[in-house]
Amino acid sequence: MEQRPGAGARARYWFDTTLARGTSALVGWLVLVCLAVVVPTSAALVWTSGHAPATFSGKVAAIWHLTGETMRLGGTTGSPARVALSVLLALVALVYVSTLVGLITTGLTERLIALRRGRSKLLERGHVVVLGWSEQVFTVVSELVAAGANQRRSAVAILADRDKTAMEESLQSKVGPTGRTRLICRSGPSADPAVLALTSPATADSVIVLPPDASRGDADVVKALLALRATARGGDVPVPVVAAVRDSGYLLAARLAAGSRGVVLESDTVTARLIAQAARRPGLSLVHRDLLDFAGNEFYPAAHPSLAGREFGEALLSYGNASAVGLIRGGVPWLNPPARTVLEPDDQLLVIAADDDTAELADCAPLVDERSVASPRPADTRPERLLVLGWNRRAPLVLREWGRNAPPGSVADVVADEDEATVRAAYEAGGGHGDGGDDSGDGDGSDWTCVALRGDTTRPETLAGLDLASYDSVVVLGQEPRAGEPPEEPDTRTLVTLLVLRHLERRTGRALPVVTELTDDGNRPLAPLGPGADVIISGKLIGLLMAQISQNHHLADVFDELFSAGGTQIHLRSAADYVVTGHETAFATVVAAARDRGECAIGYRSHAEARRAPGYGLRLNPPKADRRRWSDGDEVVVIAGEGRRGAVRSGGLPLPRRTPRG
Repeated sequence: MEQRPGAGARARYWFDTTLARGTSALVGWLVLVCLAVVVPTSAALVWTSGHAPATFSGKVAAIWHLTGETMRLGGTTGSPARVALSVLLALVALVYVSTLVGLITTGLTERLIALRRGRSKLLERGHVVVLGWSEQVFTVVSELVAAGANQRRSAVAILADRDKTAMEESLQSKVGPTGRTRLICRSGPSADPAVLALTSPATADSVIVLPPDASRGDADVVKALLALRATARGGDVPVPVVAAVRDSGYLLAARLAAGSRGVVLESDTVTARLIAQAARRPGLSLVHRDLLDFAGNEFYPAAHPSLAGREFGEALLSYGNASAVGLIRGGVPWLNPPARTVLEPDDQLLVIAADDDTAELADCAPLVDERSVASPRPADTRPERLLVLGWNRRAPLVLREWGRNAPPGSVADVVADEDEATVRAAYEAGGGHGDGGDDSGDGDGSDWTCVALRGDTTRPETLAGLDLASYDSVVVLGQEPRAGEPPEEPDTRTLVTLLVLRHLERRTGRALPVVTELTDDGNRPLAPLGPGADVIISGKLIGLLMAQISQNHHLADVFDELFSAGGTQIHLRSAADYVVTGHETAFATVVAAARDRGECAIGYRSHAEARRAPGYGLRLNPPKADRRRWSDGDEVVVIAGEGRRGAVRSGGLPLPRRTPRG
């Protein structure tokens, strides 16, 4: 027989049922509960008072009066009509006050929510506007904070379609203390001109448009640039703009939208060129990192009219604490001009210095020891061997850029777990076209070949089957996720490949120069690499570059030349090419020796300190008076021409019918 619920259960059910009737039931229960507490308490106070009325009716009136005051019901005594009117007035006052408090609270809440959303307009001048949100935002903001450290007041405004509070918390945790620089976040789509106007771009010093991480990031960059034009009411963008796109197909559209004062970087091409340069000159990424961030030495224009009429070669030894690398003539930078170029009165020298006001003139010519200058040695033109592990969209660009300046007969082996179409792309990067190649001599590559092998680079047997000791350098690329596969952190396979590579290096006893591409700077400490190894963080690299150009637009042409496929670049060359090793001499002697070869020496890397942190032996812009004993393993950092241009393309190896694994 079914057991009937008890009295307690029925009471709870009845109570829940009454509460479910809505607001009126809630108010009724609130009144009853209050009366159940207030009336007995008031009666106890009246009966225990020494001044209580003597009659029962008087005590009841006193209880009502105390209850009315407690519950703000007036407490008026007298006839029932008078008491009812008093209660009515009290209820009206209570409703009025409650409604007024509610309206004020709602208004303040909406205002606070609006402020938290970041929808108020900036009243700033001379600030930097950053549009978009990606991993690069932390690099860009950090560098802008470092650049504004010596300014009295600076501001950076970030506009992104994210929650304002979330952006502020992320910046605070990743960037840290900002010193004199104020970070101002605004929330909303950067492609909306009305929202974009909140950042006051017309009064800013510069605008940086970050490429979003999404696949349609380039299209969003173009839309943001068009929104900037719309804020100028259809005219040209009134302030300098720095933007970046990944796909070259969007480059022209982005440049047209950015206007005459805009600089648009092709991020994949820049990254590929730096990887290729580091593959041929190990340690070069350390130089790029030092020059691109604001923590060390950077490029600055220096105006010294007293040098007018003198030759550029003399200016190389006219600074004791700065390194001259070129000049700015007519607003156009000119890197590494001929030593006999005569400086004109309106020219500015382009120098590498610790800050924009630290370059001081000093005659360093007496520091040169002509007896320590080494005789020229023949250039090393032996063929090179490159091993590329992994594949992504930048891999063909890396191969093409590496092959432009590779000596004749060089070979690039590519090991990747990819399909035949990807293997063919690697083959064509070596100059082949599947039909015998093109020997017309009008190509942009040199006489080199590309061999594609299929294999999983995370498996030890794949790498163990390669003759690792025969390669001059190794490039490890991160694999991009394929369609239909579960998402994976891009750097995971790269870290596993590096771990296997380090294991095989210990077995062979030869440490290979490895250039590693990572997407997340947070994975850098996890990478099993030797001290001072070349690590290219693609997003961080572009962020540093954009921050530098935003502070000085002349540097756009400088970096375009330095990171170009040919022409003037940064090189690491043996110190024995410049000075007699085993002897002590001043750095001014190295500068003079490099000048005689048509180069600008800007620093050196010590072989003895190459495995030490934090500089790993690299020192840029040392004082000309610094003396040291040079060894055969030391390298000199110079800015010079590649010396090999116009190479002829030849056909690569035939595409194999079967691509073996491992």
